[in-house]
Amino acid sequence: MPKIFTSGTQKIGEIGENIATKFLVKHGFSVLDRNYTKKWGEIDIVAEKDNKLYFVEVKSVSRETLPEIRNSQISQTGDNYRPEENMHPWKMQRLSRTIQTYLLSKKIPEEKEWQVDLLIVYLALKDKKARVKVVQDIIL
Repeated sequence: MPKIFTSGTQKIGEIGENIATKFLVKHGFSVLDRNYTKKWGEIDIVAEKDNKLYFVEVKSVSRETLPEIRNSQISQTGDNYRPEENMHPWKMQRLSRTIQTYLLSKKIPEEKEWQVDLLIVYLALKDKKARVKVVQDIIL
């Protein structure tokens, strides 16, 4: 049963996850799962590329104007909120537990390489534009 998003924040999150999925596919990833959910946590996107699994956490934020992204750095736009700051230790712990559950439930071999990435999706809804910043290989 697909997840139903009702609040404005959830709808922005859904739009961001859809954009992140398209971004990954465009960059050669195969998307295996979306919104893998257990009582203790959720994995937004599970993807694979070059025989490596990627567990992707998506953080989305709506802005009036999109920031410039150069060399993985975001230009300041007057709004000091940084979505990556929402990766609290307890969130990372829950994500780690959910990843372990995923690996076991899908019978993924122990030697299979995997990593955790963070995709930050900046949305300018009025202009129907988005920018994606990738933070690779997050340590849980």
